[in-house]
Amino acid sequence: MLAFVLLTAPMLIGLAVFKYVAIGWSFLLSLSDARGTIALGHWVGLENYRTLLADQAFRDSLVQILVFTAFIVPVTFAASLGLALLVHRVRRGRALVRTAFLIPTAVSYVAASLLWKMCLFNGLPAGIANTIGGWFGADPVPWLQTTSPPLYWVVLVTLRLWLQVGFYMVLFLAGLQAIPREVHEAAALDGATGFRLLRRITLPMLRNTSVAVLMLLFIAAFQAFDEFYNLFNSGLSGTGTAPVLTPLVHLYNTAMGSQNYGLGSAGAFVLTALIVGVTLLQGRFTGFGKSEG
Repeated sequence: MLAFVLLTAPMLIGLAVFKYVAIGWSFLLSLSDARGTIALGHWVGLENYRTLLADQAFRDSLVQILVFTAFIVPVTFAASLGLALLVHRVRRGRALVRTAFLIPTAVSYVAASLLWKMCLFNGLPAGIANTIGGWFGADPVPWLQTTSPPLYWVVLVTLRLWLQVGFYMVLFLAGLQAIPREVHEAAALDGATGFRLLRRITLPMLRNTSVAVLMLLFIAAFQAFDEFYNLFNSGLSGTGTAPVLTPLVHLYNTAMGSQNYGLGSAGAFVLTALIVGVTLLQGRFTGFGKSEG
């Protein structure tokens, strides 16, 4: 018993101090007028929450992240499922193919964002995207600076797809491998092939995996920060002139830029409540956790 306590105590103490105490302190800050300090001071109750919800910039960021979520979630879901179905049919070299798609998930979002910003879509004629476009007669395009049409979404979407598709593909592969082969063989004997087999057998038996992937995709979309911040960050000017801001980027600018830690903390709990609410609603409507039979 003593050995167990000695081995687990550092981890439990660190978890309590750097996670739960920090969350509690942040909640207290959200109820305080904490400007330029993280010390608890003048209590303002729910004033920070009212101020934040009345802030047009914050409401706009919520609309933008909802639009981003509505697009990136189904696209990532479809791409991951499609790749999983293709890789699952590979008989030789499946591990190699799976690893090739999984490698991008190990890349830092910051490093990938800088790669997309400085190499692929840097807006110069020598940039990779403009070079490829030049092969087809297209003029060089400043991807991140073009707002009409909003070409910066091409940069954001392709970056997130490259980083995430491989991970969710592996989850779908695990679900596909859990489907008994006898089920597919019996369906094939009954004449179910191709799309009919996919719609009648494969997709229903992937229901729990699909719901879990959707839940993870929704949470990841609402927590978008790294790529938006790093793609539009221009040094000392920060992201104030960025064409699109996510709630986390807005709250980062509020807390770290304006040093209004009370308002930033209130925003963190508002966003957390939104994510929890959407997740619970999704779980209720999709029946997450229920048996497939």
